[in-house]
Amino acid sequence: MDADANAHALGEGTVVTDSASGLAYWGPAVAVSLAMFIGVIDSTLMNVAIPSIVADLDTTVTVVQGAISFYAMVMAALILPGGKLSSMYGIRRLMTATLLVYGVGTTLAALSWNVVVLYVGWSVVEGAAAAVLLPLTFTVLLVSYEGADRAKALGILAGVNAAGAAFGPLLGGAVTTFASWRWGFGIEVLIVLVALAFVRYLPEESLSETPTKLDVGGTVLSVVGTTALVAGVLLAGRYGWLLARRPFVVGDVRLDLLGASPTLWLVGFGAVVFAGFVQYERRVEREGGSPLVPVRLLSNGQFTAGVVTNAARSLVLAGFIFVVPVFLQSGAGYTAFETGVAMLPFSLATFVASIFTTDWRRVVAPKLLIQGGVVLMGIGVLALVSQTTLDATVTQLAVPMGLVGLGLGLVMAQLIDMTLSAVDQRDSAAASGLLNATMMLGYSFGTAIVGAYLLGRFYDGVVDGVLTAINASVSASERGALVVALENAAETATEETQRAFLAGLTPAQRELLTDVFDASIVQAQRETLFLLALFVLLVLLVSTLLPDEGTSGDP
Repeated sequence: MDADANAHALGEGTVVTDSASGLAYWGPAVAVSLAMFIGVIDSTLMNVAIPSIVADLDTTVTVVQGAISFYAMVMAALILPGGKLSSMYGIRRLMTATLLVYGVGTTLAALSWNVVVLYVGWSVVEGAAAAVLLPLTFTVLLVSYEGADRAKALGILAGVNAAGAAFGPLLGGAVTTFASWRWGFGIEVLIVLVALAFVRYLPEESLSETPTKLDVGGTVLSVVGTTALVAGVLLAGRYGWLLARRPFVVGDVRLDLLGASPTLWLVGFGAVVFAGFVQYERRVEREGGSPLVPVRLLSNGQFTAGVVTNAARSLVLAGFIFVVPVFLQSGAGYTAFETGVAMLPFSLATFVASIFTTDWRRVVAPKLLIQGGVVLMGIGVLALVSQTTLDATVTQLAVPMGLVGLGLGLVMAQLIDMTLSAVDQRDSAAASGLLNATMMLGYSFGTAIVGAYLLGRFYDGVVDGVLTAINASVSASERGALVVALENAAETATEETQRAFLAGLTPAQRELLTDVFDASIVQAQRETLFLLALFVLLVLLVSTLLPDEGTSGDP
């Protein structure tokens, strides 16, 4: 069957579904799943390669971490306008161009001869391309399938999303250990080439029959607002959320923020900008223009409930895939590759549940399936608490990991389709962009909040442990200063500098610190998992906003 015969008759808003099999029919799902996979693994794959990149490019840990943060910021800032492009240009041509740009970026990153080239290729070019790819993946499935096939395709995409986040460390650890970090980017080039082979099955038309223009004012406001929010969240771990834990210095200039953290100022500024963004979009819509985000989307109860629930779900997922690998490597002594193996039950369970539970809505309401999945996630997270020990084995972790994955897969199999099916096809591009933008914000907040809590509890535990052992007492301010000093050392130390630091201590001091570190990381991880369980409860509470009746999955 010809690809165009499988595509939407976009002007009529219908989908040809006379055949639910064959390469041409499922080609769009394959193409966007590959695009989603490279977009998700891009940062997780390279997180485990930071020490190798530092040594190879003769730079510092802080600089490489900055590249990861800048990638996330570029992608988050451009994702709303990126979602608009499928209403302006043909979907097939847009996907082809975006994949080619992404391929150029990842090739530059693979060949990087200095940090500047790495930033340009990875953070800027790949980040901008990913901002177009991620919302485009949902849009392609919305216009290529309907009913049960759409639910199945979105379930596969959801499984690829979660599995990519978990497989990233495994793949990154393998290529870094057995080859070079550059091969991580090289593998992405190969995936891009395979994805391009399936793009020919995508519909040629744009989502809009009449030419539309980019909402420049809305784009500027959304970029500024999102950048402020993401930058504020990224700075929270270093400066705190409310009160500044250290002076805020830009270049050689120390900025007086009245004792408040820059996070508070940036997040507050971002919130104000987004309030102005909503008002601006209302005016554009009243004047008959084409707003970046149609305001009618925000008054769609099923859509907004799905967006909020998905953002909360993203927060939990981001926190989970951050703290578990950190503990396994820093506490239990796993290598990056072993950490990926330990998370395989989570990845596989998520993927399987996302694909094979989409038809369950025929007999059970989607809302109940989502809430059941959230409960499974909570049980899995709490089960991990009892397995949080320094000698935890992959076998012991398998059941809790699998429970979290099953719950997540069950949620994502229903939630994405339920959310996007609530909007008209004319709004699907904007809806996909908004869904992805809020999902990115959820990821950012999850990593920042849960990660900062884990590290903060760990450093507090080290300070308390040392002070208790030597029977000393200090003021609250002195204790806070000591915690900051520990954070500074942890942020800038590589494995070699840590060994050098410990080598300068007496045997008794090394023994004391080793015992304190071990006890502190275990206790910090357990407390953080309890915090994560509270966030799972938040997802459950937010999910009550979902309508009792959702899509049935019937064609």
